Amino acid sequence: MAGSVMVPSVSIGLALSVLIFFALSLKTLEARGTFGRLAGQPPQRTAAGGICASSVHIFGYKCEEHDVVTQDGYILNMQRIPEGRAGAVAGDGGKRQPVLIQHGILVDGMSWLLNPADQNLPLILADQGFDVWMGNTRGTRFSRRHKYLNPSQRAFWNWTWDELVSYDLPAMFDHIHGLTGQKIHYLGHSLGTLIGFASFSEKGLVDQVRSAAMLSPVAYLSHMTTVIGDIAAKTFLAEATSILGWPEFNPKSGLVGDFIKAICLKAGIDCYDLVSVITGKNCCLNASTIDLFLANEPQSTSTKNMIHLAQTVRDKELRKYNYGSSDRNIKHYGQAIPPAYNISAIPHELPLFFSYGGLDSLADVKDVEFLLDQFKYHDIDKMNVQFVKDYAHADFIMGVTAKDVVYNQVATFFKRQA
Repeated sequence: MAGSVMVPSVSIGLALSVLIFFALSLKTLEARGTFGRLAGQPPQRTAAGGICASSVHIFGYKCEEHDVVTQDGYILNMQRIPEGRAGAVAGDGGKRQPVLIQHGILVDGMSWLLNPADQNLPLILADQGFDVWMGNTRGTRFSRRHKYLNPSQRAFWNWTWDELVSYDLPAMFDHIHGLTGQKIHYLGHSLGTLIGFASFSEKGLVDQVRSAAMLSPVAYLSHMTTVIGDIAAKTFLAEATSILGWPEFNPKSGLVGDFIKAICLKAGIDCYDLVSVITGKNCCLNASTIDLFLANEPQSTSTKNMIHLAQTVRDKELRKYNYGSSDRNIKHYGQAIPPAYNISAIPHELPLFFSYGGLDSLADVKDVEFLLDQFKYHDIDKMNVQFVKDYAHADFIMGVTAKDVVYNQVATFFKRQA
């Protein structure tokens, strides 16, 4: 029920029962490797030495690794690609406009760099004259650091995307703005759009943002059609993993990964095509890119974050994390129901670009259309909307046609905001 602040004990019990059943049913899946990759395949390129070394320098581009400390102590890794491969001087008085590219849920910045150089968004933008930055949110492989905590402690994972809004994005924006002295173009995909919408709605970064491009925009998830996500959200499986003591939600290893594969078995899904199962039937991915993706992703997040996303699916509202009772919510927020994020409060003069796909199982067309309706009072000349009929969720970050279909349009949009 929308606005509910209680977690139904029946649903929790169901989740625990299902989870235990799945845990006892894993032997049938052992023939497959993690996330469906067949055992024995040759190793793929990974980012063990850092994203710059593994995925940018190899294409002949300059790249810098940066560390940023959030106000709550997390140490986030960022990459900067300061110029294109040719090193040409851009306009704007020789100063390249900065762009921050923010990844989605359960991946990191390398997810933008899995194709050849001329198909990777960060490198395309660098070649078109932008100063490109990539963020990696807390919990991902190069942002598993903290001033006082370590990932083995429960407290390290005590956060949701609320904290990405309140701490991670502001730290990244402040770092980029401090070094460049310029307003920043923001580009998000999936969860990267959600935290952008939430942040801009609370006016926290509007003085530093020049424009925003949102690919596969996610804010409302009531029509999500991905089977795994729908089952997990509606049976409170994230809450179940929390109760069983898994503060880190790591799909690659342990019971969480086995559990996801068991959902595939239970639902009659081929886990070998898990990318399509989760994201929709992507039109334009090649096999080598998918193998490289599966060698590097998914990344960890907090179980609490997954609970928050499940709440968004179930409650059909965009609110801060629900602590499960009126008393706990009052303690955290001063009110019984968590505060809502008001998307329509985003400044009407902020230039926005939306691109969404007709086959996306996560950013469903109906949900995106409802999201766009929140901008009905936005300045019409500041709104740019692109619908790509045959695109699903992953096509926007790994599609071999994305340069021509989406990325060139994004670059043109950013250049118009100079």
